Amino acid sequence: MLDGVGIGAAPDADAYGDGGTNTLVGTARAVGGLRLPNLAQLGLGRLADIEGVPPASDATGSFGVMRERSKGKDSTTGHWELAGVITDREFPLYPKGFPEELLQQFLKRTGCKGVLGNKPASGTEIIKELGDEHVRTGYPIVYTSGDSVFQIAAHGDVIPLERLYEICRTTRKEVTIGAHRVGRVIARPFTGASGAYVRTADRRDFGVTPDRDTVLDLLARQNTPTIGVGKIDDLFSGRGLSEKVHTHSNAEGIEAVINAARRVKSGFIMANLVDFDMLYGHRQDARGLANALEEFDAALPRILETIGPHDVLLLTADHGNDPTDRSTDHTREQVPVLCFSPAGSGNRDIGVRQTFADAGKSVAEFFQAPGRETLAGTSFLREVLS
Repeated sequence: MLDGVGIGAAPDADAYGDGGTNTLVGTARAVGGLRLPNLAQLGLGRLADIEGVPPASDATGSFGVMRERSKGKDSTTGHWELAGVITDREFPLYPKGFPEELLQQFLKRTGCKGVLGNKPASGTEIIKELGDEHVRTGYPIVYTSGDSVFQIAAHGDVIPLERLYEICRTTRKEVTIGAHRVGRVIARPFTGASGAYVRTADRRDFGVTPDRDTVLDLLARQNTPTIGVGKIDDLFSGRGLSEKVHTHSNAEGIEAVINAARRVKSGFIMANLVDFDMLYGHRQDARGLANALEEFDAALPRILETIGPHDVLLLTADHGNDPTDRSTDHTREQVPVLCFSPAGSGNRDIGVRQTFADAGKSVAEFFQAPGRETLAGTSFLREVLS
């Protein structure tokens, strides 16, 4: 999962204020072209006119785009749909901050004496704005964004990391429930001195539990090893995972995927590479995003080396996050899907898929998981392997 790497506005993007967005195309245009030869060879250039990424006439992969059917454009709904579950009700948003009754519950349940912030904000900017007051008062900084999130920032010397995690767990279980069931409660620890506060790599996401079985549940039920890399554990509340590998960067995630693929003879590895979204999309940093894409492309041959004769590699995204649009929020976009398997002939256009759930259905078919008919979507596995 290349987090936030969309490939063009979805048909309903205008309803989300995202008309005309395109993460890949916009990024390429902003930096004068992308150098992604390995992704191009898989077929990325066949999906859109991406400056610097030519359309490969002999693509080694199968390629297409997927559209989201779930309500919303956040990581939780995107990942759940990719795993076969379509969300009919959008998670709540708080464009004016959280209501007073929710904050009172937060204080009562967590034991905090007060809060700072309570507004939509950039995480880096709000610690600049309120970091000194937080250090003085000891009150956590509570904020949200254009996504369904309840974010809690705290300096490690003021609220120790484990205490911050405890506050987030309590918030998840006892505060953000019912009508306020947000997609994620996020711990945002930071460190440093006044004027030089920086966020640490110890972020943790506390997600909601899926309402129905995902492909991870089906695979776990038949004892197929399931390894979650990055924030997969957080987004699925650990459910359906036999192994959880938390990482702090794309580089760590790539190494974790390679290591897992080398040692697991048969199983499903689901990884999220978050830097594209967290470090660059949300910060409107097209150059940073371009560099991250090129770094991933350079590492891709090492990933491909782990693919056995009957294995399948699937690359996709959970939403867009166009660094060239007017907003720092996620964007409602189609996502690319690139598949590679030595067992397939490659150079197959699998078209425009009408739901992200086609990915999860394909995984379930690959493993012949009992109960896969309960998942949403239509498998494209046969096209990939033909």
